[in-house]
Amino acid sequence: MMAGLLSTQYHLTLGKLKLLRNNPALSVLTTTQRKYSSKDGVGIENLHKSVVPTMHYQKSLPRLPVPKLEDTIRRYLAAQRPLLNDEQYSNTEKVANDFHNGIGKQLHEELVAFDKNNKHTSYISAPWFDMYLSARESVVLNFNPFMSFNPDPKPEYNNQLVRATNMVCSAVRFMKTLRAGLLEPEVFHLNPAKSDTDSFKKLIRWVPSSISWFGAYMVNAYPLDMSQYFRLFNSTRIPKYKRDELFTDEKGRHLLVIRQGNLYVFDAVDRDGNLVKPAEIQAHLKYILADPTPTPAFPLGVLTSENRDTWAGLRQKLLDAGNGEALSLVDTALFCLCLDGEDMRDHIHISHNMLHGDGCNRWYDKSFSIILAKDGQAAINFEHSWGDGVAVLRFQNEVFKDTTEKPQVGPGSPPASVDSASAVRRLEFKLNVELQAGITKAKENFHAAVSTLTIDAMEFKEGGKERLKKKKLSPDAIAQLAFQMGFLRQYGQTVATYESCSTAAFKHGRTETIRPASVHTKRCAMAFVQQPGQHTVEQLQGLLSECSKYHSQLTKEAAMGQGFDRHLFAMRYLANSKGIALPSLYLDPAYAAINHNILSTSTLTSPAVSLGGFAPVVPDGFGVGYGVHDEWIGCNVSSYPARNVHEFLKCVHKSLEDIFTVIDGKSIN
Repeated sequence: MMAGLLSTQYHLTLGKLKLLRNNPALSVLTTTQRKYSSKDGVGIENLHKSVVPTMHYQKSLPRLPVPKLEDTIRRYLAAQRPLLNDEQYSNTEKVANDFHNGIGKQLHEELVAFDKNNKHTSYISAPWFDMYLSARESVVLNFNPFMSFNPDPKPEYNNQLVRATNMVCSAVRFMKTLRAGLLEPEVFHLNPAKSDTDSFKKLIRWVPSSISWFGAYMVNAYPLDMSQYFRLFNSTRIPKYKRDELFTDEKGRHLLVIRQGNLYVFDAVDRDGNLVKPAEIQAHLKYILADPTPTPAFPLGVLTSENRDTWAGLRQKLLDAGNGEALSLVDTALFCLCLDGEDMRDHIHISHNMLHGDGCNRWYDKSFSIILAKDGQAAINFEHSWGDGVAVLRFQNEVFKDTTEKPQVGPGSPPASVDSASAVRRLEFKLNVELQAGITKAKENFHAAVSTLTIDAMEFKEGGKERLKKKKLSPDAIAQLAFQMGFLRQYGQTVATYESCSTAAFKHGRTETIRPASVHTKRCAMAFVQQPGQHTVEQLQGLLSECSKYHSQLTKEAAMGQGFDRHLFAMRYLANSKGIALPSLYLDPAYAAINHNILSTSTLTSPAVSLGGFAPVVPDGFGVGYGVHDEWIGCNVSSYPARNVHEFLKCVHKSLEDIFTVIDGKSIN
């Protein structure tokens, strides 16, 4: 349902700041603009030692603004215009204006008052958590996305055991650095020559945290919200009837490892809080990889793929059957490491495996899992309710950097001579007939769901960010325009489109929606697809420029918390919580249609990430993960049987060909 809320891309604009989307999503900021300083001599325990404390800016972050009601209504109607015929639009316009002048005004005023009384957070934070945790659908396909790691540049380090050991060590080092307050704060540097320097950091660290954000702002540096980071480790989503709970217990020192459906735990942090010796971690993982225990007939992990109420009921039965201690070890583990027994054939196989896998070698409720295939292909699959990918991407970037630049073990490193048989514990569960039946049913449901998913990928090699920027066109705008053109070419329609945008520039910001389908993209797409001979090259270039400018405006507004989706969502949530009858705006078929996001999109480029992906958020939709690179554009797209993803990607490729032809001043066929 909401996998498209991946905000694994950063769109950030603060005053003069505008961070366009070709940056790392999940996408955080481009590596040239944001460096993490790693000091030498910090030892094995930490990744680096930041001069500025990790949470130094958190207290003084600006608050997410509640947009003006008139702006929200204007933006909402602008987004509706390309989706409706004249009669439908006229009706929706009346409904929206009635809302603006009536119950909407009251709800807006109450929301503003609520926001003023809760200055420690944002107006969207609690409703957003509630939306995720109250959803009863399976987290698999509906919520959890994946981001795959690039291979280690040194091929011999992609051995499953070697890479798993190094990733566990780097992950623990990241955790210790974060908890010690030594992790570099997440900051976007607009002028790194002034702000990303030792001298500035030594100065700003002495500025009180209550005003430190303003000090950074003075040198065009923009600190980002880091409130989600603590949920990375020792965290899980606990299924409960009607509404799940997020659980974190930082006392856990053990790692959860899953292989062949069997669950194992061993300590990755010792009693003194230090990283267990890498050679010992290697020995324990080697022991697990060699364990001859067969795949269980009733693998417990598949229950985490169930409907949430069903899983809540079965979890209670597990507790009643005496499995409380084993479940507690799962819930409190640092994170989950999934060791798969299969080589990956290609990108499509990687996408399927990392997005959903076989259901048995996963624990989808952990805040994140590192998945390692037999050939060393690696990815992160993460539970979405606790955060929007900002923290996960930072973690992924740091782990990739650390494992490739400072690996703790190598291909020739011998595992420690330790008694792994006593250090590693394979968890055993008492399963009665009812629980066995529940697991069998969960398996059936899982396979029925994932068997309907198709994934395909495309690479457009004839141009990318560099050529577009030279023509003063927004790379993200052109990618989004290609999706609009592609869908129009395939289906003859303009449909509701969702692009996730981070609002991490604000305290407890989550995401805002960019609505890429506009009157401009519709006009341009129709000119390219349906009337190519009726326009000169110059006219088509003008249409491209209009689309670029408007999309850049939408991006800037969304990053500043000035979209319409979250505002309308919060007012609807407020009406529900107060028992107010749902206003007619929310009952309008056009409101349902614009929130039935047939094109759900999220962008991702990062040195650590090979590709990312998620399932469609509606049965007749596409899940579009994409990246605009310097010289090429890539898409990783999913669909269910109602849509043809292979044909869609052909249409998108043709659209990009036409766009770049026109950019070059040539006419299209």
